[in-house]
Amino acid sequence: MKQSKKVSLCAVVSAIAVAVMLVSYFPYFTYAVPAVAGLFMMIPLIEINPKYAILCYITSAVLSLIIAEPESALLYALLLGYYPILKAVIEKLQKPVLEWAIKIIVFNIAVILVYFGMSFVFKISVDDFGTLGKYGAYVFLGLGNVVFVIYDIAISRMSVMYMMRVHPSVKRLFK
Repeated sequence: MKQSKKVSLCAVVSAIAVAVMLVSYFPYFTYAVPAVAGLFMMIPLIEINPKYAILCYITSAVLSLIIAEPESALLYALLLGYYPILKAVIEKLQKPVLEWAIKIIVFNIAVILVYFGMSFVFKISVDDFGTLGKYGAYVFLGLGNVVFVIYDIAISRMSVMYMMRVHPSVKRLFK
């Protein structure tokens, strides 16, 4: 693929990811939107290489931090935007137990960073977790881990579907 086509593909993917991130302003989409936007990073990863996927992620993350809803933008920038790229790198280890350990550790670190980032920006305290009080953060993190595992599996299935249905068309288009 020519350099100009690689850059064009990355620009389009970044623009789509940022456009999807704008949906985060609608109520209840705070967590789903960055997850969906992150899926688009699979396109340059599959079609070109990880370097272009990372550049695409950086572009979309910076723009999202500027124009998207702050909590969604932080989730995208600190975890869900780069995770499909990182997942591909981690899964080259071919050791499932180690892979899952690394993925869970990365997720938990990222969620804690997002929590502290949001508490700094919006002054959220532990008391804001309602009836669960100080244990609310731990319950939220535990449930987040379950959803993260489901998201990881969904990424794998989406990449297979992409390879079967979309990749041949993109390959012909960018010949």
